[in-house]
Amino acid sequence: MPDFLQYLINYGEIVVFAVVFLEQAGLPLPSSIFLIAAGGLAGTGLLNGPVIIVLAIIATMAANLIWFQLGRWQGTRILGLLCKISMEPDACKRITERIFARHGLPSLLVVKFIPGLSAIASPMAGITGVKLLPFFIFNLAGTLIWVGTLEGLGIIFSDELENITGYLASWGLAVGGAIIALFIAYIGFKFLLRAIFIRRLRMARVTAGELREMMDAGDKPLVVDLRHPLDVDNFPYQIPGAKLLSPTDFGPPTPEFLLGREVILYCS
Repeated sequence: MPDFLQYLINYGEIVVFAVVFLEQAGLPLPSSIFLIAAGGLAGTGLLNGPVIIVLAIIATMAANLIWFQLGRWQGTRILGLLCKISMEPDACKRITERIFARHGLPSLLVVKFIPGLSAIASPMAGITGVKLLPFFIFNLAGTLIWVGTLEGLGIIFSDELENITGYLASWGLAVGGAIIALFIAYIGFKFLLRAIFIRRLRMARVTAGELREMMDAGDKPLVVDLRHPLDVDNFPYQIPGAKLLSPTDFGPPTPEFLLGREVILYCS
């Protein structure tokens, strides 16, 4: 039996609990893979399946409840912290806002299957004023579906576990090194793209003072508020004269009222 597989057998419960908790806390970790692998080991009798399920549920619920309470106490400011942790903060925030605004609490039944959304969905529920008991019930149901599905997949394919682990073991450190290198390269690539985007954004920025001077001088740029309705409800203040629009309203084609005008955009 490969050494790394023996390590998972000896410490699988602790590893699953830690990885699931950290992933639900916002770190970009592949907890789904660990749950499937743990299910495969449980299917061969090498791990205790019910214990893995219980620990995964506890880890998920603990992390989600922490973010839910932080969302209730800190509002949209807590999303700024998650944006610094998540690898796709802007996209995850926009997608989660749309899902939660459209489907509400039932969205908690499926968001855990979408990497990066689960951690943001919990504070979003707190921000929108969801009560603790309904959140707990729907989140627990979604957690049961998520954990049960992944561990079930692992059990179904448990017969192939020995073949897979034997293949990986035959390549030894080469496979492990390649996986680590690819993961580091992925993180580096994401941070590079984000740094380039932020740099371009800063080059095109106008400060609040500069905008005030433009408006006082008689220039009337079109000020557009791109915030999501959930953000507006939580912080109902606008720049005077600003027009509330969704990013999808910008086409193509470009709306006629934007043509020939200087446009100032702002969001959360």
